[in-house]
Amino acid sequence: MNLTKFICHRIPERSFFIKGHQFPVCARCTGFYTGLMIYLIYNLIYKHPYNIKLLIISIILMMPTTIDGITQYFGPRESTNKIRFITGVIGGIGLIIFIKIILRWIINVL
Repeated sequence: MNLTKFICHRIPERSFFIKGHQFPVCARCTGFYTGLMIYLIYNLIYKHPYNIKLLIISIILMMPTTIDGITQYFGPRESTNKIRFITGVIGGIGLIIFIKIILRWIINVL
């Protein structure tokens, strides 16, 4: 059973291929996971405070992915895998920062 179908649409036209083999996730999800890994490695080396300023930055980082996805979905333009990947990386970094801030705030409240 292919569990990746629950985390990504895997549309071939929106996915990367290496030597004829399709990636397990689409270009945007590949970017998201790449961004998550980049930030987690960065965060191991450089520590910083998780505050409201960083929360706003994380939301701004997620905006290019949102704009790319919405404009593609509603048809004014067709995105490319390169743009999907780049916005995915930026959005993935924003998403992991956002999640870490929210989790820290929840843990501190409890």
